[in-house]
Amino acid sequence: MFTQIKENAYVKHPHLPTQRPVALLLLALLALPLCLSGCKDKTQNTAAAATVKQGAPTSAKVATPTPAAADPTPADPAVATTTSVEQAAPGAATAPAPGFAQQSTASRSPKSVKGKGAAAAAPTTKYRAGENPDFAAQKGWPVKSPAALPGAILPRKRIVAYYGNPLSKRMGALGEFQKDDMLRRLKGEVARWQAADPSHPVQPALHLIAVVAQGEPGKAGKYRMIMPDKVINEVYGWAKEANAVLFIDIQTGHDDIRNILPRFEWLLKNPDVHLGIDPEFNLIKSRAKPGSKIGTYDAVDINYASGYLKELVQKYKLPPKVLTVHRFTRNGVTNYRSIALRPEVQIVMHMDGWGAPWLKRDSYKDYIVSEPVQYTGFKLFYHNDTKKGNPLMSQSEVLKLHPKPIYIQYQ
Repeated sequence: MFTQIKENAYVKHPHLPTQRPVALLLLALLALPLCLSGCKDKTQNTAAAATVKQGAPTSAKVATPTPAAADPTPADPAVATTTSVEQAAPGAATAPAPGFAQQSTASRSPKSVKGKGAAAAAPTTKYRAGENPDFAAQKGWPVKSPAALPGAILPRKRIVAYYGNPLSKRMGALGEFQKDDMLRRLKGEVARWQAADPSHPVQPALHLIAVVAQGEPGKAGKYRMIMPDKVINEVYGWAKEANAVLFIDIQTGHDDIRNILPRFEWLLKNPDVHLGIDPEFNLIKSRAKPGSKIGTYDAVDINYASGYLKELVQKYKLPPKVLTVHRFTRNGVTNYRSIALRPEVQIVMHMDGWGAPWLKRDSYKDYIVSEPVQYTGFKLFYHNDTKKGNPLMSQSEVLKLHPKPIYIQYQ
């Protein structure tokens, strides 16, 4: 009766005679408590709905880490899901409403939201392999590292490098193109990366293979060739011309990094020269011919290289050195947990594999994200990545990886 009267407040009700004002007055007095009760219920429901609306996005901000076994990212079509207030509800408040406790999206079931007008569940965010920040956090990212010393390149800047050897057109962009054309192309890549991530200034680099693994033993019987100082100095001059830093890369073959590295003190004592080492071509233990088997470095070998660089930094009062370690297989680096971090050396675990974008993302997840060391790198192959019709990954695609690579290399 109350509902019908309220809906027809301004029309004559067919069941109430118009000639009985006393009866109408009594009826109105009886209806008043019910009306007030209904208003109170409506007010409470509105307040409850407002509380849920304010609180739901805040609770979504605390994403539940996905267990490693359940992270469904083995290939490109597969995705992992989580929720994020930044993506699900841009501009939502980041502090919880009074009396509304933050909780994970997994523990917050629909039944736990009471009252009418509850906010709809936030949409899930889809991640491909290597992109899920919760998976990265579970594996230990960001890594607790020594504070960056004055003059350190990372993590303030992103390095973008051209890799190769000027004596070979097949080993990478550094030697594939004539010097002026090569530097022009590098400048273009630097500009594209700067536009893709303005928050990180880009440091251009030339990454020279200064010791090249060989298919034959050579005079020394070591299956490697050390580039003449003249060639190294020439490329160093190119780097200076482009305001770039220089990396020298060492492929040991059957030689020992402890024998080769000291030979380059004359170059590494310069503040703008850094080091790369390549486990793929370290075959001293297996004695296999380079190219017939993939080699490996243990944490002991990497610690030797970083320790050597540390001594140079201290001896010559240099800014920190960057050490890149190539990797694209599980056994490429062993005992990663034992790799020492030093303030004088910034270690980049560099994803060196080529292939389709989904395969590169898988490799990044399995060998770089899953075994955190310090910083991450990512290589893009102009030819090998695209020879089967796959596109070269764009800057925006690479930047979706988590953690975002801070060293980019083009071959």
